[in-house]
Parts: sequence; structure tokens; C-alpha cells
Amino acid sequence: MAITDDESGFASLFNGTDLDGWFSIPRVYSPLWSGGPEVGSPTETSPGFSEEFLAGSLTEQARWSVEDGVIVGRQNEPGGPYGGFLLSERTYADFELRLEVNLSWPADSGVLVRKTPTTWKGIQILLDHRQSGNIGGYYGNGIGAFHAVAFNLDAVVDDAGDLVELFEEDPAGSIEPIGSKGELLTFGAPASTFLEAWNTGGWNDLWITVEGRLPKLTTRVNGVLISEIDLATLDAPHYDAEIVAADLGRSGHIALEVHDRDPYMGEARWGHESTCRWRNIRIKELAVAE
Repeated sequence: MAITDDESGFASLFNGTDLDGWFSIPRVYSPLWSGGPEVGSPTETSPGFSEEFLAGSLTEQARWSVEDGVIVGRQNEPGGPYGGFLLSERTYADFELRLEVNLSWPADSGVLVRKTPTTWKGIQILLDHRQSGNIGGYYGNGIGAFHAVAFNLDAVVDDAGDLVELFEEDPAGSIEPIGSKGELLTFGAPASTFLEAWNTGGWNDLWITVEGRLPKLTTRVNGVLISEIDLATLDAPHYDAEIVAADLGRSGHIALEVHDRDPYMGEARWGHESTCRWRNIRIKELAVAE
């Protein structure tokens, strides 16, 4: 797909004034994959959450507001520990989605597509703006827990903890090692390409395409292709393409995420006063491809 600034065919999803057209839910958990363990159960991908934490996640949720024409997401209270999702009221099948994002450091966010309305299931485009995080890769929320990324990030911060510079994390010190995760992508740009494109501390344009019943997804940051995945050919443990297609359906909600400050990472995942900010959200629906 050619990279252009042509906005023809795009319609706004955010009116800049209020959250009309959107609704919020807690960051409710469900099994890591169909028939798999619950998120809170101790597994190789989850250290286990307390009953108290999981009980709170059923009702507590992120705070979403519109401030100066921007959607702002915060945890349920300063220091959390609960996040949530903000979902489009409409569902969408194949589309191009463009939106601008500005994230605190650290903040663990994302955009979900083909999202179900009451669970955490969906395909997540990562905006993990924190140590060992990735921006532009993919995670299978409740659909196999696949983690498809080509690089991890870390940051230089000043004495006040404010972000100075992003850099590629040394794999030896990662809390979420890369391993073979990049092999799940059909294309993954190196960290150097991402870092050259990314506007540290400012607004960044995220351009996502979703096409197909078992969709192919691409992610661009400020017009630069960062990653691509094909869920029709993906080969990952616990991922079954046809089960996922049945679980998610041919269309789903678009969702913005505020992650929980879970017991595993604490404030390394979401800072005490961190926010995610969104503006200029627009979508271009595509002819449904089979």
C-alpha cells in the first residue's frame, strides 16, 4: 500500500468534545486462549494474580475523559491498579485506522481490533511505552497470547523520572525477552527504523490496516512500516486460526487500552500519574475481503 497523506474516504471516530460513540468496560480477563488457563493462573506467561486483584478487575475500570480536544485515559485512581478499555460503539470488519497518540513513560497501552464487547479478547497493536515494551507489534488477547515483536525498548530518564530518550533494550537485561517472537511477524522493522520514525515525548501518527476473515495487519508509525502479521498463516503455540475467527467474528469493536498495574510489573508498567492521550481518530472502511 502506498504511503500518502490522502485522507479521502476517512470518517472521524471522535468528535473532539465528548465520548459520544464510545463506551468503557473494565479490563476484564478471560482465558489466555480458548480452553486455556485463566489469566490469573500461574503459567509461563503469567505469574499468577491474587483473588483480591482479580475480583477488583471485574468492576474497577480506567477513567476516560476529553480534555482540550483529546481523549485521556488514566487508571482507576493514581497508582491504580486497574485499567480498562474504551470501545467504539460500532463494529468494523476491514479498514484502515489512523489516530494520533501521546503516551507517558511508563505507560502500557494499545489499540485492539476485532475486539469483543465484554471480554478482553481481540487483536492488540502494542503501545507498550515502558521497559521491555514494544510499539507497533502485536499481542493475541485471549486468542493464544502470542507476542509478535521485533524489538524491545528502554529509556533514559532524568532525575525527576521524565523521559529523555528511547533506545533499543539490551536483550540480556530484558524482563520480557525477545527470543523467537520476531519470527511470528511477516515483516518486522529493526529498532533503528522505529526510533528514527518515533517522535519521543510528542504526538505520533499510528496507521493500522486490517484486512481479511483471518486478517492480515500492518502497522505504520508516522508513515513508516513497522510490522506486519498474517493471522491466516501464523504458527504459534495455543493459536488456532479457525477457533480465533469463530471467537472474534468477521467484525469487532475498536478499543483503546489502559493496562492494569498488575502485581508482576507494578509501576514499571504504568506510572503513578501516567496517561495515554488520543486525538484525530479516523477510519476508512474497506470492501470486505474473504
